[in-house]
Amino acid sequence: MTATAQTLRPPSRTLMFLEGRAIHEFGAFLGALPLLSLAPRGDGHPVLVLPGLVASDASTRALRSFLTSKGYAVSGWRQGRNYGLRDGVQHAMVDLVKELSETHGRKLSLVGWSLGGLYARQLAKMMPDRVRQVITLGSPFAGNPRSTNAWRVYEWASGRKADEVDPRFGGELAVPPPVPTTAIFSRTDGVCAWQGCMEKTGAQTESIEVESSHCGMGHHPAVVYAVADRLAQKEGQWRPFDRSGWRSVVYPDPHR
Repeated sequence: MTATAQTLRPPSRTLMFLEGRAIHEFGAFLGALPLLSLAPRGDGHPVLVLPGLVASDASTRALRSFLTSKGYAVSGWRQGRNYGLRDGVQHAMVDLVKELSETHGRKLSLVGWSLGGLYARQLAKMMPDRVRQVITLGSPFAGNPRSTNAWRVYEWASGRKADEVDPRFGGELAVPPPVPTTAIFSRTDGVCAWQGCMEKTGAQTESIEVESSHCGMGHHPAVVYAVADRLAQKEGQWRPFDRSGWRSVVYPDPHR
């Protein structure tokens, strides 16, 4: 782990307090649905959406419903609340990835919110032949686990230490999967240090910045549009997110 990752601090109390805007971001999502309908349609491939810590499939319902309306075969993770890597969780996710890819006869895309994004990255490393791309939403894969305001909750929920790594589950978190990978992050994230949620830019890796809370990221209009845009790319023809035109106003350069 780099020195930068080691020294990252959790977001301030002010940003944590501002997480309450997630409610208003859901209202903005509902109001933006007519505009979001202009996002490109998909090709019907399967998409697995993984929830964050102590959240369930209910938390991703808005995003999954929207992606379903765009033509994707969308699935939740089907394991109730996400209490971390407790016994059986990893195997159940692996089995679900296999089930979805075999049922549809195609590779699937993985979209993970916060802790769910960490799972998505590791699953893609374990089964790159079944995964088309990975999209993470506010997932702290590049920072120290204690650079979040949720590490104590994770330890309580999972019964594991926050910095405990299972080498059998995809290896080092910060190493990107061998498939196209997009990391969506916000500098005003009140739960995870934003620096730890950014991906290094590479031939098939990128970061997209939005102005969102952490708890509202799964239904923030800018996030939902970016996810739809990324999923709509043809398999094998991945390109970085286009920030030209009106998008430059909504999506700032993450490396500024």
